[in-house]
Amino acid sequence: MTPALNPSTCPVPPRALPRVVACDLPAPSRIQALAAGADFQDAYVVEVLQPQRSALEHLLLTLQRTPAWVERLMDLRNRVVVWFGLRPAGDWRAGLKPADAAWQPGDRVGIFTLMSMDEDEVIVGDDDRHLRVLISLRRLSAGGGQPARVVISTVVHLHNTLGRLYMLPVTPAHRVIAPVVLAGVNAG
Repeated sequence: MTPALNPSTCPVPPRALPRVVACDLPAPSRIQALAAGADFQDAYVVEVLQPQRSALEHLLLTLQRTPAWVERLMDLRNRVVVWFGLRPAGDWRAGLKPADAAWQPGDRVGIFTLMSMDEDEVIVGDDDRHLRVLISLRRLSAGGGQPARVVISTVVHLHNTLGRLYMLPVTPAHRVIAPVVLAGVNAG
């Protein structure tokens, strides 16, 4: 005979982390205007468990919580690209300041340069001789039956053949890495 369970002593199962899913570039957003003529673009969205955080806070958390295997892939990328005359990207977390620091356009945010930011959207990027990459983290408020979410969008403009060759292995890797990195916004 099974004893009756006392509901007050039953543990509450942990909430599963929200799933990251592919989506369109968010509208409205500043990244949309920067996507005109892009050779590659994608976006991923996830519900956020801490909606009071600014877009910059969410971005910094995703960079700080980048999985070790992604760091190892970036290290491999950095060793290979120098053979083709490209500069290594560096460390994802290098030089990260607290979110409440005096961030200004031109500051380094890990491997990227801060292009613009407000409470709801931060855009970072990098421009090299083979391509220009722009990444937006856009905060979407709860409403219309939707929970608070963040969207990470990537836009790439290729400059030459080297850029097109570079994107051949990077595109499938990016489609695995971007959602995993974005999931870090809710980790911990």
